[in-house]
Amino acid sequence: MSVDPQKFLRELFATAIDAAHPQQVLQAHLPSDRSGRVIVIGAGKAAAAMAQVVERSWQGEVSGLVVTRYGHGAPCTKIEVVEAAHPVPDAAGLAVAKRVLELVSNLSEQDRVIFLLSGGGSALLALPAAGITLADKQAINKALLKSGATIGEMNCVRKHLSAIKGGRLAKACWPATVYTYAISDVPGDLATVIASGPTVADPSTSAEALAILKRYGIDVPAAVRSWLQSPESETVKPGDPCLARSHFQLIARPQQSLEAAAVKARQAGFSPLILGDLEGESREVAKVHAGIARQVALHGQPLAAPCVILSGGETTVTVRGNGRGGRNAEFLLSLTDSLKGYPGIYALAGDTDGIDGSEDNAGAIMTPDSYARAAALGLSASDELDNNNGYGYFAALGDLIVTEPTRTNVNDFRAILILENPKHDA
Repeated sequence: MSVDPQKFLRELFATAIDAAHPQQVLQAHLPSDRSGRVIVIGAGKAAAAMAQVVERSWQGEVSGLVVTRYGHGAPCTKIEVVEAAHPVPDAAGLAVAKRVLELVSNLSEQDRVIFLLSGGGSALLALPAAGITLADKQAINKALLKSGATIGEMNCVRKHLSAIKGGRLAKACWPATVYTYAISDVPGDLATVIASGPTVADPSTSAEALAILKRYGIDVPAAVRSWLQSPESETVKPGDPCLARSHFQLIARPQQSLEAAAVKARQAGFSPLILGDLEGESREVAKVHAGIARQVALHGQPLAAPCVILSGGETTVTVRGNGRGGRNAEFLLSLTDSLKGYPGIYALAGDTDGIDGSEDNAGAIMTPDSYARAAALGLSASDELDNNNGYGYFAALGDLIVTEPTRTNVNDFRAILILENPKHDA
C-alpha cells in the first residue's frame, strides 16, 4: 500500500471539518416556510458562517446580530457580525450579549427568531447576572480552565452566573417562536451543555455550581457566593411555559465527522476503529491510545493493521508548567512520550475550529521519528510534558498544523494511523 502518511492524516482532518461545516449541514434544517420576517441571533465559532447560510437561504426579511471569536468572522450583508474573546469573555462579548437581549425583547407570537449556536458561544455571549461583574466571571472562567474541570462542569457554573444562559435567552424571546440550530462541540451532544444552553431547560442547580467551585478549590468573591445561594440564580427548568415555543435542532455533531473520516479511511484501504467522544486528562487519554496502538501493531487486536484509530471529544489539561500548547498538542506530546518512536505509527490531533486552546495552531502531527528528532535537538518529551509545552515541542520539529479559523467546531479530532510493520519490542 502506497500512501503518504502525513498527507493522508491531514486529509482525514479536512474531511472531519468539512462534514461539520455550516455550508454542508444547516440549510436542510431551516424552516420550510422561509418567507416573512425573521430575526437572527447567534453565538459561537461557527456563528458567522451559519449566518451566511441563513442570508443565502431565506426569502423574506432578514436582520439580526451574531457574535463569534476574534478572527472567525465572515462577511454578511443583512446580519451584523461582531467578534469577541474566547475562551475568557471580554467587554465586547458583554456588550453584544446586552444587544442580543434587547433585540429579542418585546416580541409577539407572530415573530420568529433563529438562534445559531456553536461551540464557544458560552464565553462569547457573556452577560453576568445581577450583582456579578465581568471581572468576576473572567477570573472564575480562567480558574476553571486551568483546574481540569470538564466542559459540563464549567458550563454548569457559567449558566448559574449568567443572565442569558440556562434557558434565559428563550425566556426573553417569549412569546415568539424560537428555532435553535446547534453544532455540538461537547461529548454526548447534550443541548443543555452546548454553549451552556441559552434556549433550553437546565436541570442543573446553583448548589451543584457551588459544589463544583469547591471541588476544584476555586475561590469566589462574596457577591458570587451570595448570588449562587439565592433562589434567583436558578436557571429555567424543564416544563417552564416560556419554553413551549422554543425548538432545538442539532445539525452537526462530532460523531458525523468521525464517521466521515472513517469512510475516507475505508476508501483508502484502512480499517477504521472509532472510539467516540472522550473526556479526561489529555496526557492520560494519550496513554490509552498508545496502548491500543501497540496492541494493534503487535497482536492485530482489536483490529489488524493497516488501520486508523479515530476519536473525538474534549479532553482537559491541568496546567502544571509554563509552556505553550492546547489539549491536542498535550495529547500528542504524551503519545510521543509513550510510544517513543514505535515504527509504523503516525498520529494527528487537532481542534476542528482551527485553534488548539488559545494558540495559533489547530494541532500537530507525530511521526515514528518525532521522538528521535526532538532528542537530537535536545528536547525531552517527558520534560516538555511536565512543562505543558506541546506547542514548543512540535514547533521545533516543524510539525504544527495551522489551518486558520475553520468557522465550525465539533471539538477535537484524533487519528492514529498504524501501518503494517514487523513486530517490534517496545
